[in-house]
Amino acid sequence: MLITPSIVSSPMFVFLDFEASSLAKLSYPIEVAWVFEDGRSEAYLIRPASQWTDWDVEAEAIHGISREMLERDGSPHDVVARRMVDQLSGHSLFASSPSWDGKWLSALLRAAKLPRHALRLRDTEEARVEAARRHLAPVVPSERLHIEIDDLLTLVDVRREEGEPVHRALADAQDEHRHWLDVVSQAEAIARKAGRDG
Repeated sequence: MLITPSIVSSPMFVFLDFEASSLAKLSYPIEVAWVFEDGRSEAYLIRPASQWTDWDVEAEAIHGISREMLERDGSPHDVVARRMVDQLSGHSLFASSPSWDGKWLSALLRAAKLPRHALRLRDTEEARVEAARRHLAPVVPSERLHIEIDDLLTLVDVRREEGEPVHRALADAQDEHRHWLDVVSQAEAIARKAGRDG
């Protein structure tokens, strides 16, 4: 997949998701996608490195990606890894399962002979907390800030129409991005109301 390079002037939040061959120790990434906070996104099927042989037919039944599809339609693993480092370095990267996604990111970078800590993942919950804090800190007393943030995150979670993950990287990354946008929107509304009432 050829993507025109993007010019990003300042660091952004980026929501990332992997699909993998299995949940076994030797599992590896087979699909990756990311969504910048401004909505731009990229997604790649990953053609496995020669040493990647793990495969779980039950995982395939969930994500619907076959080894044949990866060999036919996937981008070489090292090309995907370099694209990720090129596009994502300097940004704050978030994943809903940073331990698993981090494992697969590390496997991808190592297989491409890139430093395995070239990119680091944080939990998407941290992105939601930071978004809420950014908007609420100027209008909420510091001693109440953590309570207001917790209440806001709970409210957004309750209002969300929780569905099952699609188990495709782009759809799941877009869902995390939407969740973050819901928090931003709610926090902005609270801050505006506090400004009017203050």
